[in-house]
Amino acid sequence: METLQEIAKAMVAAGKGILAADESPGTAGKRLASINTESTPDSRRQYREVFLGTEGVENYLSGVIFHDETFRQSLSTGVSFVELLQGLGIIPGIKVDMGLQDLPNFSGEKYTQGITGLKERLAEYYAMGARFAKWRAAFSIGENLPSDTCVETNCVAMAMYALLCQEAGIVPIVEPEILLEGSHSIEESYEVTTRVLKELFATLKRYKVQMDGVILKSSMVISGNKNENRANAATVGEMTIKCLKESVPSEVPGVVFLSGGQIADEATENLYEINKAASLSEGGVPWQLTFSYARALQGPSLASWNGHDENIPAARERFLERMKANSAARMGEVA
Repeated sequence: METLQEIAKAMVAAGKGILAADESPGTAGKRLASINTESTPDSRRQYREVFLGTEGVENYLSGVIFHDETFRQSLSTGVSFVELLQGLGIIPGIKVDMGLQDLPNFSGEKYTQGITGLKERLAEYYAMGARFAKWRAAFSIGENLPSDTCVETNCVAMAMYALLCQEAGIVPIVEPEILLEGSHSIEESYEVTTRVLKELFATLKRYKVQMDGVILKSSMVISGNKNENRANAATVGEMTIKCLKESVPSEVPGVVFLSGGQIADEATENLYEINKAASLSEGGVPWQLTFSYARALQGPSLASWNGHDENIPAARERFLERMKANSAARMGEVA
């Protein structure tokens, strides 16, 4: 399984999804602070081990996205996280963007940095075992937002990233996140998500990125979290599928959805409705539709663990429950 196409297909295998364990040390620190645990390299390593040491993860995970810190760490047994995944048949991945920066002259908008030195970093990560990578851009919905300049700037960066990944033998995940924060309607979410995805794939094609060797990590088409009349899950499913059919080339092997701040049950229900809508859509859809969650998989388990070793078995049980539920939803079934 070494061609881009083979790796991409394996990343969206039936019944499986991708764990986004790529929080930066700062973000992981916030997670640990929520359970009154000091954030250190070792406590962050243990946080990862609680989840990745769960027996049976290979039944539900096709891949795991790491942050650079975790990619270089090992379990308490001395086995590296990368070696653990390889032994389980789970594909190791790496977040390679260097975070968001304010876009000058465009208030409230961000661009993603990280192209400088990326070619060399990708070569190192490939040698260490990475076979896919992730790059995130973020777009706010608001009055005159996102601007065409913000969309274009981020899509060009993602295309250059994707090109360098494929040259290195690494499958790129492109993640143009439409932020949940706001009072926007689901119709506004649909308009912005469609516009961004169309621009992204047009740019990827201009850069001659192989469409059958790239994975889209997409937001769901969903109402803003401050909207007082949020659309229900069935509508989320229908409008998400409508958006994808209008925007995403059929050659792309799969779409993995981010939870983007949704609570765990909400993300699972919406994933189920998306796959249900896909099955009812005229002609079906050409892509696999699955999950790439962070908090929506780990959040309930984090609360169970609470930083105490004696709680690890209970935390892992909750983690398995979340994975089983999302595996079923990804297949259009209820766990």
